[in-house]
Amino acid sequence: MPESPRLGPVRGCACGIDVHAHVVPEHFPRYLGAARPSPWPETADAPALNGLCHRAVRVGGKHYRTVSEQCWSAPRRLADLEGLGLAAQVLSPMPELLSYWIEAADAQPLLRFINETTAAMCAESGGRLLGLAAVPLQDLDLAIVELAHAVERLGLVGVEIGSNVDGTAIGAPRFEPFFAACVALDVPVFVHALKPAGSERLVGPPPLQQVLAYPTDIGLAAASVVTGGLIARHPGLRIAFSHGGGSFAMLLPRLQQGWTVFPALAESIAESPRAQARRLFFDTLVFDAQTLAYLVGSFGAQALMLGTDHPFHFHEPQPLARLAQAGLDDATRAALAFGNARRFLGERARLPEPSTEDRR
Repeated sequence: MPESPRLGPVRGCACGIDVHAHVVPEHFPRYLGAARPSPWPETADAPALNGLCHRAVRVGGKHYRTVSEQCWSAPRRLADLEGLGLAAQVLSPMPELLSYWIEAADAQPLLRFINETTAAMCAESGGRLLGLAAVPLQDLDLAIVELAHAVERLGLVGVEIGSNVDGTAIGAPRFEPFFAACVALDVPVFVHALKPAGSERLVGPPPLQQVLAYPTDIGLAAASVVTGGLIARHPGLRIAFSHGGGSFAMLLPRLQQGWTVFPALAESIAESPRAQARRLFFDTLVFDAQTLAYLVGSFGAQALMLGTDHPFHFHEPQPLARLAQAGLDDATRAALAFGNARRFLGERARLPEPSTEDRR
């Protein structure tokens, strides 16, 4: 890991806890029902690259992404952690696998298979990998059943959800029973950008959806849990947003000012948006030290946790070095590296103790 005179007590350590990393199974089950849903995922052989096996992921018969064996192999995943400066990594499904657009009765067994795959990787890791579940949020009753099964039977430590559920913002009242169940079960929620609004306005090739549209959608998702009253109703809910919360840091001052200016907003939003925002969590995946420092100033040092998007190509390769570049003090760097993730994940996550041994 590159040295930095500002890295302080976490210089060269393998102490970080990465809350944003993904799983893709090597194979998917063949659909056993009467009529296979058209968006059902599958994988096919792909050429090896850099000594790693690869699989091509297809959704609805169309190529979606080619992924490496790091997505399904615990030993390969563990081999990467020291280079990333990580003691532990939290695995969640590639968001396209959340499958909100499939009938819930079909999506549920698919998500159960993915959850079992994630749990198996974690069990093989000696405690260094922890898993987040996927649930069929298009059917709240099934989602709550799958949530309970994932955390109580499979040993997963939280749940990943999309920034919208087939076009409906997660702050909408219809999802209230699910979030109440998360609070009751003491399950943290990680929100990842998914099928973002506004993609049709991008000018350029398809990767711009990840680059430009994901941050917009995750920002609107974060705003929706404030404007919809979710955080005010459930102050004990631990909910985190990918990609640094996307556009939310820039939207928050406007939302705060609007709350003081427009009577309709003051009436519908019971508590200051800025105060509510400081009860949320966000990852550090913004690829820029200055932006990271701005997020700490906007949301507080208690709110940020490491995120890498590993092992996808578009990921943060040196998350601890990014903290050093942001000019944060020692206590803040330690909070972002591992302390905040421990609070977010809660007691269900049995994490290894951080090692701050200097590895220069």
